[in-house]
Amino acid sequence: MSLLSSIGRPAARGYLPTLSRIAVRTTSNMVGVVHDLAKTGFGDGTNELYDRIGSGTGIFTRALLTHPEWSKDIGQLRAVEPSEGMRKVFAKTVIDARASVEKGFFDHTGAEDGEADLVVIAQAFHWCPDYNAAAAEFARVLKPGGVVALIWNLEDREAAPWVAQLRDRIELHEQGTPQFRLGLWRKLFETDNYRKYFQPPVEQVWSYHLEGSLEIVTNRAFSKSYVAIQPEDVKVQIKEDIRAIVERGEGKKWIDQSQGLFEYPYKTYVVILRQKQT
Repeated sequence: MSLLSSIGRPAARGYLPTLSRIAVRTTSNMVGVVHDLAKTGFGDGTNELYDRIGSGTGIFTRALLTHPEWSKDIGQLRAVEPSEGMRKVFAKTVIDARASVEKGFFDHTGAEDGEADLVVIAQAFHWCPDYNAAAAEFARVLKPGGVVALIWNLEDREAAPWVAQLRDRIELHEQGTPQFRLGLWRKLFETDNYRKYFQPPVEQVWSYHLEGSLEIVTNRAFSKSYVAIQPEDVKVQIKEDIRAIVERGEGKKWIDQSQGLFEYPYKTYVVILRQKQT
């Protein structure tokens, strides 16, 4: 079963061209963290790297290719993405001879057996429709001892009341979709194929803040597929509500009030899945 036919309309329709311009500025930090946690046998410039299953428009891919630690380690980077629209943006914006993008899914990457040192899935694995099949596919494409890195960024509702209010407002529109925050993706670890092929997961979480503004917060909210697909009248109301929440600003910490800049609390979640040695 293909990813798009399984995840439902919000994700399938949620892509808008403007989303390719919305890059959460934690990407560089995330890349460094993944390098430190996942690196195993890299360094000769011949490595196959899959960034990522569900590569989107290539924001994380571009960060990998230019990061000082990863750049020297990557021999070839192959991305797979089910959305044709996102693949087109990827092809236009990821300009590197080592990188390519093809149609693919969590359970069908199109890779050869034992071809990849590392599979990176950023901001996407919660859409997986079949965890057992995905675990089998990851094990198939990885070299012995290879690694899968699952990565998410999420606004930190515990850091400030205004962030909790913001998330409560936009999450009203999730429409039953399997969002990361719900933790449904953790069922992966209970599957037969995961237990057969992978070691117990290693997880780390980091708290930090970005530089935020009303525009940045609004754009980030509208980068979420379940918000982006709403009718225009609903979008207008969401924008008004976001403005009210940010202007009320319960617990907001200013960086430069004259410029309208404040701390935007976030957390990054990294889960490392290391293949068992056979």
